Parts: sequence; C-alpha cells; structure tokens
Amino acid sequence: MTTELALRLKEKLAGDGPLLGTFAGLGSPVAVEIAAAAGADWVLLDLEHGGGSEELVGPAVTAAAAYGVPLLVRTESGDRPRAGRALDGGASGIMIPRIADLADARAAVRILRYPPDGDRGVATYNRQARFGLRPSVLTTRNDEVVGVVQIETLGAVRDIDAIAATEGVDVLFVGPVDLSYALGVPLAFDSPEFGQALSTVADAAKRHGKTAGIMASSAAVAARHLARGFRFVSVASDASLLARTLYDAFASIRDDLA
Repeated sequence: MTTELALRLKEKLAGDGPLLGTFAGLGSPVAVEIAAAAGADWVLLDLEHGGGSEELVGPAVTAAAAYGVPLLVRTESGDRPRAGRALDGGASGIMIPRIADLADARAAVRILRYPPDGDRGVATYNRQARFGLRPSVLTTRNDEVVGVVQIETLGAVRDIDAIAATEGVDVLFVGPVDLSYALGVPLAFDSPEFGQALSTVADAAKRHGKTAGIMASSAAVAARHLARGFRFVSVASDASLLARTLYDAFASIRDDLA
C-alpha cells in the first residue's frame, strides 16, 4: 500500500494542481490520522523539530494509509541511517532540512536511493518491502521515493537551478523562517529580498519540471503562495493549528464574558 501511495503522490507532483498537507509535530499517530481524515493530500511527520522519534514512523504510516494518504518524514539530519530507517518503516518520501548547496543536495538524494544510484542500505525485512514478501522493491524503489530538499540557506538559493535539475529531487521546499534569517531579513516575509528568493525557487522548479513547496502559517498565506507558483503547501502544523484554535476560542469566550 505504501508503494502505491508514493507512486500516486509522484504522479500528482507531475501534474499542475495544488497538493495541500500539514506537518505532524505532536508526536501522535492519532494527529496524523486526523489530518488524513480531514482531507490532506499528504502528511509530514516532523522528526527535526517535532515531538517523538523514529518509533512513530510505522504507526504514522499506517494511520495515514488508512485514508489513502502518503506519509513523508522530515529527518533531523541528512545522515544516511536516519533516512533509511524512515523509508524502511514505509514512508513515501523524505524531507532533508537545511540543504547547503548543490553538493549537499546531491548527497541527500543518494541516501534515498539503493546502489548503484545511491548509498541507501539494502534490506527487505521491513514494511516497505512487505517484510520480505516483496524483494522486487530493491529494483523499483528508487523510482518510488519522493525526495524533498529544503531551501533555507543562501547556498541553496544560489545553486537553486542546478539543484532543481538534480535527478531524485522532486520538491524544492522553502523553510520561510530559516530562509528569512539567512537573507538577513528575519521574519520579514513581505520584504523584497524574501519575495525575490521565493520567485527564484518557484521559477527554477517550473523550468525543470519540479514542484515548489513551502510552509504557510494559515490558509490565507497558503493561498498567496499558491498564487506565486508554489504547489506543495503545508498549512501550518498540528501543534500550531491546535494552539491557535484554542487560543482564539478561549479569548472569544472571555471577551463575551467581560
């Protein structure tokens, strides 16, 4: 099932419609399931900044797959074992944070692919190979993994055209906060410098038939990014959505009682 979901997502990435998802940072497979049930096109388990650890991958994959939704994983680093464990656990793809430059992007892609195309460890007694019942995955899996590289450094923006041209890179995903700091305009998302960087990423993705992605803090911000050419858009995260919804509800009730 996880293979089919990955292939379906890659087909959608090759299209032209929006792909909306959210980051799961609460460390809860139930939160992943809720996001999938709500109609997400994809859900990303965040192991860089979110709660929980790799033990969540399997339950989260299963929770999302119950609704026909692929699960991606953001690893805490680009270390080979981290990505390999998430993929063995059934993840449809991996997001690698803080790509430094073209060389870093190429290295990131290699850890997602089996030899001779990459450096991924070879094993079949895991979920993505149906625990040994589907050994053919070793010859097909390289084409079934969604590769997402995060564009949030000056070097990545500088090399964006070559990164976008790299085989195995499916999504160029902007981390807005990190990128704003790298550009010297912290949190100034309306600044010319930040706007130009976003256009640079979106244009490179379009030129090379790849998908531009970004994190949006709200539905309104997501709509603006979609209009700019970003198609793979995260509508906040489970934690931030819960916090904002509760904060607004409590404030509204207290205002009514005042």
